[in-house]
Amino acid sequence: MSRFRLERSSPLAPEEVWRRLTDWPAHGRQVPLTRTRVLTPGPNAAGTRFTARTGIGRLSFDDPMEVVRWEPPAADRPGVCRLAKSGRVVRGWALVEVTGVPGGGSRVVWTEELSVRGVPRAFDPVLAAAGRHLFARALKNLLEAA
Repeated sequence: MSRFRLERSSPLAPEEVWRRLTDWPAHGRQVPLTRTRVLTPGPNAAGTRFTARTGIGRLSFDDPMEVVRWEPPAADRPGVCRLAKSGRVVRGWALVEVTGVPGGGSRVVWTEELSVRGVPRAFDPVLAAAGRHLFARALKNLLEAA
């Protein structure tokens, strides 16, 4: 499995960062050639399921995910969201942590571990670099969105 970790700071309050990072359709708008569809009624919680479909036409695949841990940030604790990826192509997990910082703002840690069907483990470093690049861009855009 390939693992990568991103850390970012934001001047936004933890609750606003959490709202932006758990807006699943917004993720699809940040990843090229991807649409995200939420499959369960809101609001978000453990058990929420959604699918990111990436590609064009027949050269597409689904990345189904489920929220398996949902703890929004509060004054006395960080927010933690864990996703399980259970697709035929992409498997693994993602962990999103949002912590308030003294004086205001937030710190985000996004950790993801995944494997891609048909990709040998020898390519894990390449997969991690690609994931880090793609998610760094998406995270930046989600945090900066108006």
